[in-house]
Amino acid sequence: MADSTANCTKIPDEIKENETAKKLAEDLGIDNPLMVSDQGPAPQVGDVGTVLSVNIAPKKGMRKAPVESGAIELVADFGVADDAHAGDWHRQVSFLAEESIQVARDHGLDVGYGDFAENITTSGINIKGMPLGTRLQVGTAIVEVSQIGKICHTRCAIYYLAGDCIFPREGIFGWVVEPGVVRVGDEVRILELGEGEVHRALSDKPLKH
Repeated sequence: MADSTANCTKIPDEIKENETAKKLAEDLGIDNPLMVSDQGPAPQVGDVGTVLSVNIAPKKGMRKAPVESGAIELVADFGVADDAHAGDWHRQVSFLAEESIQVARDHGLDVGYGDFAENITTSGINIKGMPLGTRLQVGTAIVEVSQIGKICHTRCAIYYLAGDCIFPREGIFGWVVEPGVVRVGDEVRILELGEGEVHRALSDKPLKH
């Protein structure tokens, strides 16, 4: 995503997308990142978390805001209806855990749901540990994890305020396998753990038709 709140530490151009969080940290030269959340044990099939917030932005470059109705529609192989980052690519829906946001708060940042440009804020499930290809039941939709972390090319306000940003390592993206509605309070359930393969074509930005 291109949101300024999620564009963090500058990295070399040769680093490719879909790095694991560990590899990303190594490539950035971050041996001990300032912001590291504890999201519990490694993910397992059947693990369940909770949707705390659903967030959208009408334009790119904006922080996402919680939806007043508390519900969003996930469109098959497109993304979140009415969100600027939906489209024909693999990063259709973004997730970040409340546990990650709390770490940023603990570092003195006044941040809330959507401030890291995540569409879905979760709690109680190890989002950052999910391998590529993991399939999630989110509300009535099914989403496959398609990217772990984010390659960021500029430093954002969060980085300058805290000396680190957590989304590039702990946020994840997915594509919508089956459409549905996601509401605040819905379950996030692991249906299948991935094996590192994404079952969709990857692209750097939404394709135009």
